[in-house]
Amino acid sequence: MNQMKLSSKYNHSNSVLLLILCIGINKLLWATPITFNTALPVAKKEFIFRQQFVINQSGHDASESDRDRTAWSAVSVLGFGISRKLALFGVLPYVNKSLNITVSGRSLNRQSDGLGDVSLFGRYTTYQKDWPGRTMRIAPFAGFKAPTGETDANDNLGRIPFSVQSGSGSWDAFGGIVMSYQTLDYEIDGQISYRGNGTSNGFSAGDQLRFDSSLQYRLWPKTLTSDSSGFLYGVLESNILFHQKNRTHSQSDHNSGGTQWFLTPGLQYVTRRFVIETAVQIPVIQQLNGTALENDFTVRTGFRFNF
Repeated sequence: MNQMKLSSKYNHSNSVLLLILCIGINKLLWATPITFNTALPVAKKEFIFRQQFVINQSGHDASESDRDRTAWSAVSVLGFGISRKLALFGVLPYVNKSLNITVSGRSLNRQSDGLGDVSLFGRYTTYQKDWPGRTMRIAPFAGFKAPTGETDANDNLGRIPFSVQSGSGSWDAFGGIVMSYQTLDYEIDGQISYRGNGTSNGFSAGDQLRFDSSLQYRLWPKTLTSDSSGFLYGVLESNILFHQKNRTHSQSDHNSGGTQWFLTPGLQYVTRRFVIETAVQIPVIQQLNGTALENDFTVRTGFRFNF
């Protein structure tokens, strides 16, 4: 008799947890990576909106110019589920960049702000496997960045350097593949992507290859029930970037490009309709060429909801 009661209680608990998981991946929101995309689906004919605020600080200048660059951006992302497998995304950033540099003992500031370059891409689920209490998705994606941001901003010193302009001026293509494995307690995501940058005014930023991974682990509540409506996740991500050298009029810039590895701890609070998130990207390895400016840290915070 006791065994029958225990079995009934166990099956009821499993049914509740499985229902929560199914709701989470098909209609509502769930934990996802903070620094890159996920393979989990966007429900058909539904929108997902994500707003992130990013602050990037770069210093550790190996040159004699004592350069220091600060950039903040408000990045708006809108996704729409075309079908159960296909989703389209648009990304619009508003950016503010400031470069402090010392020339002949004189401190100068170059800055710009405005709308950045718009990106559009599609993601298609090619593999899906579901088990009781867990699911796996694999989805390639591809898209392009259009030169919608300003590239000819000037100040009293003349034209502002390319690295400080709001836009790149070039059409760029990117693509890759992302995998997501989700259980009731945690989610693992991995991504491989490549960005090929075009040329504008004789300048071409170096192409970029990156490897991203993310673990989101549910910290609270410890036990899921049918009344669970809010979830706190601890997040740890790894971002490895390989930058090719920039080119100006077909000549390589030997003070650009290299390898960077970031670790990104963060937190996400997830409800059935919105997510609040924050994370800090911390450089672990920076093997950059010549006097390329190193990254000090990047702070990301924002929210996400669907409708």
